[in-house]
Amino acid sequence: MHSANATIPGILYGTAWKKERTAELVAAALAMGFRGIDTACQPKHYDEAGVGAGIAAWLAEGGTRAELYLQTKFTPLSSQDPQRLPYHATASLPDQVAQSFQASVRNLGTSHVDALLLHSPLPTTEQTLEAWRAMEAIADTGAVTRLGISNCYDLSTLGALCRSARVPPAVLQNRFYAQTNYDTAIRAFCRAHGIVYESFWTLSANAHLLASPVIVALARKHARTPAQILFRYLSHQAVVPLTGTTSRNHMREDLAIFEFELSQPECAAVTALL
Repeated sequence: MHSANATIPGILYGTAWKKERTAELVAAALAMGFRGIDTACQPKHYDEAGVGAGIAAWLAEGGTRAELYLQTKFTPLSSQDPQRLPYHATASLPDQVAQSFQASVRNLGTSHVDALLLHSPLPTTEQTLEAWRAMEAIADTGAVTRLGISNCYDLSTLGALCRSARVPPAVLQNRFYAQTNYDTAIRAFCRAHGIVYESFWTLSANAHLLASPVIVALARKHARTPAQILFRYLSHQAVVPLTGTTSRNHMREDLAIFEFELSQPECAAVTALL
């Protein structure tokens, strides 16, 4: 086994949409104290090589790979930019997964990643399982610590994957928003099956929650921001939120959520909003 940090930090830094600022922002997030980085081998929305450059800059300042939790994704062809593919469009699905992973470790400047996620289920269960088997083959080599899936909002899809997988999903990363009833049933399933639920779009999709009297009052009581209250609430629910902030000040605030606790009644008051 390699010496990578096996635990998932309580909050992750998300690197989508950062474009040419990716390296600078990743280095800043790591310098601030983030130890979990989420990316994807999807040039359309992520500069994965920029993530690698940001990590390299931090390592040069004395950081160590073993301190980091690095998570990337295999993105199916339908969600890629056809002009900037990280694998051959005509390759078989298992070969696309393998080529994508090789691109990721090259981009990130590492020999292994702590989690490899399927960016979304494929059009058929058979294709999803075919991609998953290819991910399992990578896990068998020791180059990946855990596997996961993202953008999976159908409980039957997740259940089928758990039943069929030889290496079951350890991570589920979903948008956290009202349209899916905040994944209440899926989050319960994750808790029951030891799957870490990661949330994205947590702030941008929930302006109404952040402005709610309950959260505003809790923010005032704890001398925190509404965003800190929501992130802290989620961490109490065993949810790992992603933050993609480009603000150093917000990075500092996001990391500070572990400096205070919400009581059970306070958490219950937030749960009632969902």
